[in-house]
This record gives sequence, structure tokens and C-alpha cells, in this order.
Amino acid sequence: MNDESAAPVSARLQALAARLRANIGRVIVGKEALIDLLLVALLSDGHVLLEDVPGVGKTLLAKALARSLGLSFQRIQGTPDLLPGDLTGITYFEQPSSTFVFRPGPLFSHVVLVDEINRATPRTQAALLEAMAERQITVERETRPLPRPYLVLATQNPIELEGTFPLPEAQLDRFLLRLPLGYPTEEEELAMLHRFKAAEPLEELEPVAGAEAILSAQQEIRHLYWQPEVERYLLALVRATRSHPAISLGVSPRGTLALQRASAAYAALCGRDYVLPDDIKYLAPMVLAHRLVLTTRARLQRQEAAQVLQEILETIPVPVETLNPTTRSRGWGLGQHPGLGVGGERS
Repeated sequence: MNDESAAPVSARLQALAARLRANIGRVIVGKEALIDLLLVALLSDGHVLLEDVPGVGKTLLAKALARSLGLSFQRIQGTPDLLPGDLTGITYFEQPSSTFVFRPGPLFSHVVLVDEINRATPRTQAALLEAMAERQITVERETRPLPRPYLVLATQNPIELEGTFPLPEAQLDRFLLRLPLGYPTEEEELAMLHRFKAAEPLEELEPVAGAEAILSAQQEIRHLYWQPEVERYLLALVRATRSHPAISLGVSPRGTLALQRASAAYAALCGRDYVLPDDIKYLAPMVLAHRLVLTTRARLQRQEAAQVLQEILETIPVPVETLNPTTRSRGWGLGQHPGLGVGGERS
């Protein structure tokens, strides 16, 4: 048994994340927090919706992640004439053998990038639902499993709406995280110029982990410790979205489970085997905001889901750990978290 396999679960997961973060960072400049969130989705067995303008590195990021894990990768370009069979695959008649043969589509890959998903028609968008939720595809009444781990990265341009088909709520609910990329800083863009001037870093990227390591990590994060008070805090946030006057449709139970898995994965990336309230607070906007449907009045008042969710986060009391000076025992109470920052680090 090597030293890494003998290390605690949290240490192994943190070491795995560090290797992936450093390897992807050889290609992607200055997006450490975004890379961590992609790893959160991967460890949580979830999917990611990247929403930003063209040219900020969405495809490059997806390819770098797949290469770092040695996984198969396929890119699908969303267009109005894209058919469901173009994604799932088709069954055709092969004349030499006089038999029907199934030709798998691009969805039969470990990492799938669906570029400009909102340019595909609703029928084609719906072809993704079974793959994303059940990790399987049914064609001609025959169900075929998809490879594991399985990650769908979809992109859409938020400023270009002509000729697009907005994703319905049921489709948005399948995505664990909805993330922007943003423009790089001046220093980061200068580093990009230097890095890509003489070479193509992506072509030189080698795997630093494999599918088995990710599958093992996905099981290990399910065993992280949750204080009952922290679980109650997560439930309080979710249930508050179902009674807020500005929200007509709150977070579903699928969203509750998504926030639980994502918080555990983020805690593991921070090197902990337990979840803190700050893990939940940090991830809640990215996990929950796209699952909310605002009332007509709220939309007319130009309110946004992220803004309403922030109000809820500021309203729900945060459990804090306290130390009894007499018995020296620790307990949990309610109140604003005074001394911890994002990820549970002391401020």
C-alpha cells in the first residue's frame, strides 16, 4: 500500500484536486476558482452550464479537463437543424452483414461539451435529459449505458438571443452548477499571450489521474460528516425559496440533493472530512439560482434570481460552533458566522 492510499480520505481528495488544478492551470490562466468548481461538479457526478460570451475559453477548459483525466471527449455544436439522433446515435442497416448496427453518437463519451445549447431545438435539447439524469440512452427501445464518470458541459451566450430556444426549467434543473467565466485580468491576458505564442499547451497535456480515481472519489465524498445543525441550515435555505413572495417556483428536492453533494465535494477539495455552513453559503448561488422561477411582478421590477437568493442567505441564521468555557465541550448555535470565510478558513 502506497503512502497516498494510506492517507485520510480528505487528504487523498485534496491531493487529487491539487494535481488536476495544476495540470489544467498549464493551459487555462487565472481561473483557479472556476477549475475548483468544475472539480466540484465532477466529484458530485453533476453537470455544468457555462454562460458567457464567445472566446473566453469554454471549449479549451473542457478539453483540458478531459485530457487531465485521460477521458474521452466530444464537442457538439448546437444548431437549429441538429437532430436528436445526431447526439444519441442511430441504428442503420449494414448491407455486407445484412444486419442492423448501432452507431453511437457523441453523447457516448466521458466528457461532452454542448456548445451553444440554446441554439438547438427543444426536441434536440430533450435528447440530453435521459443521458444527464440516468447516465443511459434509449434508442430503438434498447437502453445503453453511458461511460462513467460522465460530465456534460453546456454553454450558452447570454447576450445573443436571436434564433435561440431558452432552456426550460426541467432542463436547467439537470445542471448542478451554472457558472460564468468572465474576462481575464490584464496580467492574466498577458500571461496568455506569452504561453500560447510559441506552443500549444493543450497538445502537451498529459493525464494526471484516471476514471477510477474519480469514481472512487465520488463514493468517498458521500461519507463526509454532516453536523445535524448544518443539515438543518441547508434545508432552511432550500425551503425558504418555496415561500418567498418573489418566487413562484422554489428549489426542488433534486436541488436539495445537488447542494448537499456539491457542498461535500467542496469541503473535500478544501481538505476537510466535514461540511461547514460556509461551504453551503458559497455554493448556494451557483447551485440554486438557476432553479428559481420568479413571479411576474418580481420580473417586472427587474429583480433577478441571484438577488432574491442573496436576500434569503442574509435572512437565514447561520449555525456557528461554540465552546463552553466551563465544560470545554463544543456545541452549535444560531447566529452570523463571525470568524470563518469561504471554505472554512479563518478570516
